[in-house]
Amino acid sequence: MAEDYLQINRANWDSRAPIHSEAPSYEVPELLADPQAISKVVAFDRPRLGELTGLDVVHLQCHIGTDTLSLHRLGAASVTGVDLSPASLTQARRIAEAAGVAISYVESDVYSAPAVLGRQFDLVYTGIGAICWLPRIDRWAQVVAELLRPGGRLFIRDGHPVLNALLPTELGPDPIDRQHQPHITGAGGSTISLELPYFEQAQWLMWSDESTYAGPGQVGSPTSVEWNHSVSEIIT
Repeated sequence: MAEDYLQINRANWDSRAPIHSEAPSYEVPELLADPQAISKVVAFDRPRLGELTGLDVVHLQCHIGTDTLSLHRLGAASVTGVDLSPASLTQARRIAEAAGVAISYVESDVYSAPAVLGRQFDLVYTGIGAICWLPRIDRWAQVVAELLRPGGRLFIRDGHPVLNALLPTELGPDPIDRQHQPHITGAGGSTISLELPYFEQAQWLMWSDESTYAGPGQVGSPTSVEWNHSVSEIIT
C-alpha cells in the first residue's frame, strides 16, 4: 500500500504543479517582482515563527516553493525544500532561479527525508494542508525528531482535523420536536455531520477531483488519497 499511495499522490501533485504555478492565489509574479515579498501563508505564520536569521531550515512538502522562498527571505542561512513531486520541484527551482536565490530542492517523500538529506536543521517547517497526505503521524514525528539538531524546533500549522471528518448531509424525516428546537435543520434541509474518520485509520480515504483549490484548471490525474489524524495523535 505504501508504494501505491506515493504513486497516486505523486501523479496528483505533478498534475497540480503547472496549474498552481500560474494560479493567482500563489502570487508567483508578485513574489518575483518584489524581492522582499513573502507568501500569504508565511505572512500569517510570521508572528509565530520567531527569528529565522542564521538558521538552517527544512520545509517538508514544499510543493512549488513559494513558502520556501518566503522563509529564505526572512533571513534563514539556508533553506531546503522537500517534496515527492518532481513536477512541483521543477516549478520551485524555476521560481527560485527567477528570484535569484539559492534554495536546495530535494525529491523525497517525507518518511525517506532523513536518509535522503543526511543532515540536520534548526527548524522544520510544515505548512497548512500537509499532514493529511501521510498515513502515520507517529512516523512523521520521528522524521521531525531525526531532522532536528539539539535545541531545534518544529513549526506546524494545519487545519483542525474535525473539518476533515465533516461532509454535507441532506436530512430525511426524523422524530425531533422542532417546535421546541427551532434552530435544528428540518427534514429535507442540508447540514454537516461527522461522516469520515476523525482518528487515524490504516485505510486511506480516496478522492477524485479534476478541479483544484488554487483556481481554474483541470487536474490530469485527479485521484488522491488522504488520512485524518486527531489532535491528540498529532500532539502526542
